[in-house]
Amino acid sequence: MHKKYFFFDIDGTLTDRKTNKIVPSAQTALDKLQEAGHFVAIATGRAHYKSINFMKEVGLHNMVCCGGGGLVINDTLIRNIPLDRDKAIALIKEAEEHNIGVLLQLDDSIDVYAKNDLFRQQVGERQEPTRYFIQPDLDYDKLKVIYKIYMSIKPEQESEMKLLNTIGHLRFVPEYFIFQYDAKHQGILDMMKEIQGDLKDVVVFGDDTNDLVMFDPQWTSIAMGNACEELKEKASIVTDANIDDGIYRICEKEGWFNKI
Repeated sequence: MHKKYFFFDIDGTLTDRKTNKIVPSAQTALDKLQEAGHFVAIATGRAHYKSINFMKEVGLHNMVCCGGGGLVINDTLIRNIPLDRDKAIALIKEAEEHNIGVLLQLDDSIDVYAKNDLFRQQVGERQEPTRYFIQPDLDYDKLKVIYKIYMSIKPEQESEMKLLNTIGHLRFVPEYFIFQYDAKHQGILDMMKEIQGDLKDVVVFGDDTNDLVMFDPQWTSIAMGNACEELKEKASIVTDANIDDGIYRICEKEGWFNKI
């Protein structure tokens, strides 16, 4: 068996969305792939601080995180790329002009910063653990790095924001946008360069539209049976749903559990 380099999305791929826990057969597959001598990693848009515990819990040591901006190799964070500073500050100032609430993530933690509490007044608390720091004298121009921006942009306000598309963004929840580094595909390329692996030996697993960027004809792209149709159409292989042992079954079928 030739050495492979596996990259797994988390939500809906490794984990059951109903329980947010790893599917038992997926855990067995991760263990057997590592025992066979393959490189096994997570590829997620989650921030490093939000994904590192999961990585450890499932027994992995490598990860592409922060939407591709973060790389963890052998349990060490070797980089975490922030947003383009000038574009981020310009976007923040435009939001202020439209009276849109803004929260800034300035480090790898649950802490967010703002000049005022407008964000929570407009949409309420964020739907994940967060510590809020309101600093009326916050000077955007003096910020050295910005990792994420949260904005309470209503759908009808999107056309007003001329700089909206200058930074990658998405709505995980209807109430607000998250602006974050958005290059999981590049993150995989950078990881492979760091570990000197061959791109043709990459195998990527995903289930949703945010995984489309990871599916590249240079390597094997596997869509879960529970994946969106767009991803299935782009996939090299469509396996069973994750809760129906899709990861385990395709790894067994392809012989990837055999030692290299």
